Amino acid sequence: MRIGISVAEPSGPDALIRLTDQVRAAADDGFASAWMSNIFGLEALISLAVAGSAVPGIELGTAVIPTYPRHPAVLAQQALTADLAVGGRLTLGIGLSHQIVIQDMYGYSFERPARHMREYLAVLQPLLAGDNIAFDGETVRAHIGLSVPRSGRKVPLLLAALAPRMLQLAGSVADGTVLWMTGPATVRDYIVPSITKAAADAGRRSPRVVCILPVCVTDDPAGARVSAGKAFAIYGQLPSYRAMLDREGAAGPGDVAIVGTEESVAGQISALADAGVTDFVAGEYARGDDGPRTRALLRALAAEHR
Repeated sequence: MRIGISVAEPSGPDALIRLTDQVRAAADDGFASAWMSNIFGLEALISLAVAGSAVPGIELGTAVIPTYPRHPAVLAQQALTADLAVGGRLTLGIGLSHQIVIQDMYGYSFERPARHMREYLAVLQPLLAGDNIAFDGETVRAHIGLSVPRSGRKVPLLLAALAPRMLQLAGSVADGTVLWMTGPATVRDYIVPSITKAAADAGRRSPRVVCILPVCVTDDPAGARVSAGKAFAIYGQLPSYRAMLDREGAAGPGDVAIVGTEESVAGQISALADAGVTDFVAGEYARGDDGPRTRALLRALAAEHR
């Protein structure tokens, strides 16, 4: 299992400089990958292209880009361009986002999201592979080819997948899944078996399972769980994540955070590898002395897993 890091989204006029500094620190610390969300701040593909062009070696991933606001041909064009900028180190993570964002904020219909994703992938995947596409679906249409220069490999595509039909798509069509706020028992007993079966049934190789969770090394695990519950409270209210927390038997986000002493946190991360996670990505949120302590353990684990 490879160990990666989730980069915090900086603000201010020097945001891209500070993002580049984070990616450089992750590379210098030996992490296999750095992952960036795409919500309402910096646009992830542009940002990773800027940062990655200045920092060699480390894989760069989006976790995740919402599909609805971008036509799949536009997203393919952007991803191929960003991959070229970073020398073939981009992994494209995409997802549906949430009804409150897509419908209430953007004004798009969120009806039958699995249909939307199936049709979206029918256009996106061929274009990423360098093929032309002629597709007329109910929600997506495309008759187009792209002439973007390529880095020499196909951009890996991961799908944020929690519901059964999304996991089926992630295994049978995409290259795997990228998870957030999904506890270890749910990953072991539901996510990994479902996506692995979907890939096997489609005659595809074993899928990648990227698991992102909050992490804090501390002598006060109860306090750290309270802090995580406050920091990530919104994810306990969004339906897709709420369903995963309920499946885990977790009252809220703090209950799935990985917290405790060095030995405890290392054991919890190791258990994810045993559950079938191929990439663990740490969402650091510790304050004070727990921050450097958390990074030190993660750096050691990254070195062990290289």
